[in-house]
Amino acid sequence: MSAPPSESERPTPAPPSASPSPDPKLSPLGWGPEQQDHDVAAAAVAAMTVEEKAGQVLLPAYAGTDPAGQAATIERLHLAGSIIMGDNIPLGANGQADPAAMTAVNQRLSQATGADGRPWRGLIAVDQEGGIVARLGAPLTEWPTPLSYGAAGKAPLAKDAGRAMASELAPLGFNLDFAPDADVTIGPADPTIGARSLSGNPDQAGQLAVELARGMQEAGVLPVLKHFPGHGSVTVDSHQSLPVQPASVADLEARDWKPFHAAVAAGVPMVMTGHIAVPALEPGVPASLSAPTYAALRGMGFKGVAVTDALNMGAVQKQYPGGSAAPAALAAGADLLLMPADVAQAHAAIVAAVAAGTVPAARLDEAATRVATMLTWRGRTAAAAGAPQGAAPGSSGDTSARVSAAAVTVLSGPCAGPIAAGGVRIAGGSDQDRARFAAAAAKAGLSIGQGPLVTLVGYGGRPAGGDIAVTLDAPWPLAGSSAPVKIALYGRTAGAFDALVAVLTGKATAPGKLPAAVGSFPAGTGCP
Repeated sequence: MSAPPSESERPTPAPPSASPSPDPKLSPLGWGPEQQDHDVAAAAVAAMTVEEKAGQVLLPAYAGTDPAGQAATIERLHLAGSIIMGDNIPLGANGQADPAAMTAVNQRLSQATGADGRPWRGLIAVDQEGGIVARLGAPLTEWPTPLSYGAAGKAPLAKDAGRAMASELAPLGFNLDFAPDADVTIGPADPTIGARSLSGNPDQAGQLAVELARGMQEAGVLPVLKHFPGHGSVTVDSHQSLPVQPASVADLEARDWKPFHAAVAAGVPMVMTGHIAVPALEPGVPASLSAPTYAALRGMGFKGVAVTDALNMGAVQKQYPGGSAAPAALAAGADLLLMPADVAQAHAAIVAAVAAGTVPAARLDEAATRVATMLTWRGRTAAAAGAPQGAAPGSSGDTSARVSAAAVTVLSGPCAGPIAAGGVRIAGGSDQDRARFAAAAAKAGLSIGQGPLVTLVGYGGRPAGGDIAVTLDAPWPLAGSSAPVKIALYGRTAGAFDALVAVLTGKATAPGKLPAAVGSFPAGTGCP
């Protein structure tokens, strides 16, 4: 056996093949964009004047269906874009929304955001949650209330719905939807959110909000989780006055903040702050204008765009008159200021506040850069995806109907077999509700005019009598209803009424479970 080689004789091992260093420009930022998007945005913002930067953080509304004035204002003030409200929707001769005209409006407003040479197109936003909050009606698909998703309890269905809803908005030029609502409702004492909430269970609300948001993003529309620090457990409507949330931070963490924690962990790009005073954070100051509130949101790890609720709401206007709300919210930590009462006044107030030092220049830079980073990212990924795979208006009716069929809940009454065998009488609801019920009944062979009395209870309705009480929005009125059969439908779409009639005739069971307690009926009540 030969002697082992000496150290000097041993071959030098080849160095391990080095893996290529990851490109720092491709590093994700944790909320959608990559470092390359931030770099492009930061360079563009650094070259802007204070007036241009001030415009980047303002997202106003306007009046009427002619976008010319709003387009001119966007160009003059370098605004982030525009939100489309109900009175901005062009209508056709049939009284329904005109998709072609809506697309033309949005194209004009989008063009205005690029008139100053910024390398991204701005925001064209809308409030489209489903249920009572839906700026765009027919011919777009009508959706049941968000509480339907909690009753259905199916996360994949929520994602399908988010994707389907957004797929009809994107071809019209919308790139931002102020949805989903991540508030956790406390039930009938909650006057503002109600059936806009996904659930009274914080964990379920968070899971469903994340899935809805993911579906929307897949269809090319930016979602916004709202209303931090939680609007579902206050008893005053912030559209009118300032609600006060008396809970401790520990209580908020255990309930209202859970959905936001889930959303931040999932990397959502935007969170809206609500006009709610939280004494545990900052007494007497709306959360949307409160630095400790933004610090709490950032403390969760949120790195995306923080947007205020509409600054023209009563909770803010009574306390911050004129244009004072905009610089106050910006100084507190907001990145995007929604619907100031007078956008020119708000713009001037921001410029003046930066000059006076009450809004640090670095804070305006940070806010404008966040908004620009988000839009740069969206523009880059949209270009990579090619032409948007949108859907025709009204093409998602089957998905909407699936949501209602999975949500319909029997609180009391038979869980199998027909509830109304041959026919029914109808009371309550609106003319449209009764007509849709009748149409669904006709398709199913259920006669109208004789049989048990079905009483329909719409938004804000009172407890009902009759033989069968059916709520079409929040289920709270069923708590005081004397009808022996109590059914929560959570929607008044044609598909919702089809689901109701299928249960009444015994052709389908009611799979839904109460997503929040209704009087003596605990959350989870429903047929097995």
